[in-house]
Amino acid sequence: MDDRLAIADRLATYAYAVDSGAWDLLDEVFTPEAVLDYTSAGGIKGSFPEVKAWLADVLPQWPGRLHLIGASRVAVRGDLAEVSASFSDTLSPSRELVAARGILQGGGWYHHRMVRTGAGWRSVELVEEQTWRAIF
Repeated sequence: MDDRLAIADRLATYAYAVDSGAWDLLDEVFTPEAVLDYTSAGGIKGSFPEVKAWLADVLPQWPGRLHLIGASRVAVRGDLAEVSASFSDTLSPSRELVAARGILQGGGWYHHRMVRTGAGWRSVELVEEQTWRAIF
């Protein structure tokens, strides 16, 4: 249970970092050599430093951000874990621009390969599997 709680905390830290723009908190979620793949949502695939910079550049265009992490499947095998967590996200340009630019919502699964490190669980790979998207 301790491993599952620690992994759930990493998922929550990810959501908070992305939604609040606290980009350096992502260092507590990913290893420096991690690979992140957002191509199913129209994003990029690259190394953690590349994707971290990309997120910090692109997401401020949508200052209203909310990620909800839902059901998760966690399979811990020693110091490795396979994690799939459902997500739903809402992106809004701002309260004032909603009518002009709309709200983007999407959802699907975050698939992580995680490793236990001296600093706790960290993701070495994230693949976003976006299964739906709607624009209002």
